[in-house]
Amino acid sequence: MVAIAACVVDQGTKAMALAGLSEQERIPLIGDLLGLQLAFNPGAVMSLGSDSTWVFTVLGVAATIALFFAARRATSIGWASAIGFVWGGAAGNLIDRLFAPPGFGYGHVTDFLAYGDLFIGNLADVAIGIGVGLGILQMLRAERSRSRGEQRPDELPQQEAAEASKGD
Repeated sequence: MVAIAACVVDQGTKAMALAGLSEQERIPLIGDLLGLQLAFNPGAVMSLGSDSTWVFTVLGVAATIALFFAARRATSIGWASAIGFVWGGAAGNLIDRLFAPPGFGYGHVTDFLAYGDLFIGNLADVAIGIGVGLGILQMLRAERSRSRGEQRPDELPQQEAAEASKGD
């Protein structure tokens, strides 16, 4: 559900950006720190690899497939949410790669969130960042539990987990 929501919000905001923003004019939101400006990115972050758009399309397809299987194996709501954000963001940018100009598989990603003079991104990028952050928190939480000698019910073998839940 998180993945679908992230992807739909991303695609909706990109449609609004295409309809109402310009590549020449930046609309400030928070002074010079954050603004709105339309951009089309053929590469990755900060247009790295802009001559290899097809590579990012292939990586995007592989990532969305891998994240589908990872989501099915998520062991907690926290992990499912983390994977869902990354999956939704990856799918949102993949849609651009597949269907945006200049052509199928070579499409440029629509960006509109201008972070100062650093780069311009979109909500798919934000969703990926949130998902990665949540994943890191899940790993830190699991490590803290392990260092204390604790095991959460989702980490116990199936028979022990069933016995533990009977005691609740």
